[in-house]
Amino acid sequence: MASISFEHVSKTYPDGTRVIDGLDLEVGDGELLVLVGPSGCGKSTVLRMLAGLEDLSGGEIRIDGRVVNDLLPQRRNLSMVFQNYALYPHLTVRGNLEFPLKMKGLSRTEIDRRVRETAAMLDLDALLDRRPKALSGGQRQRVAMGRAIAREADAFLMDEPLSNLDARLRVQIRTEIAALQARLGVTTIYVTHDQVEAMTLGQRVAVMRGGRLQQVAPPWEIYQRPSNSFVAGFIGTPGMNLVRAPLDSSNGGLCVRLGDVRLTLTAQALADQPGLADRTGEDVLIGIRPEDICLAEAGATSALTATVRTAESLGHETLLHLDSPLTTVAADAPRRVPHGEPPALIAALRGHHPSRPGDAVRLQLDPADLYFFALDGEAIR
Repeated sequence: MASISFEHVSKTYPDGTRVIDGLDLEVGDGELLVLVGPSGCGKSTVLRMLAGLEDLSGGEIRIDGRVVNDLLPQRRNLSMVFQNYALYPHLTVRGNLEFPLKMKGLSRTEIDRRVRETAAMLDLDALLDRRPKALSGGQRQRVAMGRAIAREADAFLMDEPLSNLDARLRVQIRTEIAALQARLGVTTIYVTHDQVEAMTLGQRVAVMRGGRLQQVAPPWEIYQRPSNSFVAGFIGTPGMNLVRAPLDSSNGGLCVRLGDVRLTLTAQALADQPGLADRTGEDVLIGIRPEDICLAEAGATSALTATVRTAESLGHETLLHLDSPLTTVAADAPRRVPHGEPPALIAALRGHHPSRPGDAVRLQLDPADLYFFALDGEAIR
């Protein structure tokens, strides 16, 4: 097992494109850390630099305290699982599992032991004499993971390993990966653009954007206390609504005006975010999780009126995309007020709610459920 650290790591390509900008990240011995972010944010480049497949432009990568910047990939004792499986098509499952062990010069007895144990662990015993073309996608991914496990490496590096699988199989293999990592206790860095994978797999989640680390924390903390509006909008399905609105003083306290609705902030909210008091009279960004929006009860006097733009019924919940009097903004560009059609306000309602475009609905919000960000997107603490 191994601890891994990135210290001021950067990567710039010859054309001047900077893909990683001053990355500082610590991965604990035996930890499963997930790197998540949109396509092009640099997460796969981080994995490739760690594996020795990409050179660094600056900084240091350490494995168990040893700088490995100039160490050849085969001497780093890392196992990598790729999105496309990277199996040898002319070899059987047994041959694919044996190949890296033969390259290490292990004895026939040791190779047989590792292949036997790995096959049993991943339920591959009946498939050892098949070639990859005779396997399903899920079976190929198991073989790819088995090849990594059989090496008994210091760390596993997984680069979007489930992207080629269908939704149901992704859930199954995701569960198996989590169980295997817990059983083996091997340091694992898992790269994905899928925030559901990140939240369900990671002991900690590292969110990246534009080559920079945005936040590193356990999944629940990422969800409950996002460091900025980008993290807030990226984590969660659907992502958090962002609304630009003013903070006003009200009877010695603070309130926020959302359309015709005034919500007085709770004492707990002010205690948790003392910086709000310094924003009185200013516009801020209000974060509202879709699942925290509910339909107002009959006779409610403080309700927000909105119009259904589109409705999506998922069975267990209904997603309403709404036009409202609120000034909604995009999570990745919070300063910009849209000139065209603004982003819809999204409400996630439990169960089935038959709605058609143009229907009017009345919504209720709890001030205790609101999140607050400055106009530059940073969370107000």
